[in-house]
Amino acid sequence: MRHLLRWTSEVSTLTRLLPWLPLTLLLTGATAAAQSQPPVRERQERRVSLPSNPEEAEPKVSVAAGVATYIRFDAPIDRASVEVEGRPVRFRWVDIGERLVAVEPSVDLGAEEKLVVRVRYKDGASPAGATLVLVSHPSRVDKEVEVVRRPRTVEALEAALAQKEAELAALRAVSGLAGLVFSGRLTLDGVQAQRIEASASARDGLKVVDGEGYRARPWALVVVQVRNLPGQKPWEPGEARLTRADGTPVKVRSVDMNKAQLAPGEEGRVAVETEAPFWMVGEVLRLEFLDKSGSRRLPAAQVKL
Repeated sequence: MRHLLRWTSEVSTLTRLLPWLPLTLLLTGATAAAQSQPPVRERQERRVSLPSNPEEAEPKVSVAAGVATYIRFDAPIDRASVEVEGRPVRFRWVDIGERLVAVEPSVDLGAEEKLVVRVRYKDGASPAGATLVLVSHPSRVDKEVEVVRRPRTVEALEAALAQKEAELAALRAVSGLAGLVFSGRLTLDGVQAQRIEASASARDGLKVVDGEGYRARPWALVVVQVRNLPGQKPWEPGEARLTRADGTPVKVRSVDMNKAQLAPGEEGRVAVETEAPFWMVGEVLRLEFLDKSGSRRLPAAQVKL
């Protein structure tokens, strides 16, 4: 009898709960479905600037699974140079165009995960390339990002100009007749050479140490070793004047030095190329130098050509 009463009580309890079971199952299913849905993120369009120095952080681009992000550049890029970190396994597709890199992740990135995109520009301007960092953001995703290069400051432009001038001077130093002298390869048949006596005096902190004169039928070349004395400002040759004893000028074709400039206490070789010689062999000529500012004059050297 007691077993019968217990069974009857359990059936009664189950009967009272049955109307609520469908609602409970429905709510549980809805909760699970909501948890499986990806978060809703605001889609935005942005413009980012590339850093102007290495200490600045690379621009970040927010991406999300199932959303295509278009990264547009303000100049053509080298398509073969494009690198997308994790490309084979983390992205559903990647597309590369003339000025575009488009990506769509196959899964969301982790909270601290970062994937790097690198490109190089075709135009050779500075900066030569761009680096961007792909990240995940809980509330937004970048639908389109425009990447621009910042205009460089006056200081940066002046530094770049100085570097280019130094490179140009180095290129000039290894070309033509001056390059032959500086490299030690001036061993041409028919060339007559004369030693140049060192000047005992110094002027404006400059001194001629020694030198050589070379002469061939189509040209003449004077090479002098110049010392910029300690405590002086840096020096580089500007204008060279070569004259005969009677004052007749000799046309100077080029003036080159094997260094961009001479620091205080430093020596360098300066080469002066002239027109075809019209003076007698062994005739003494007067050689003078002015720096680029025209204010520092090298002591005159007596040159035999």
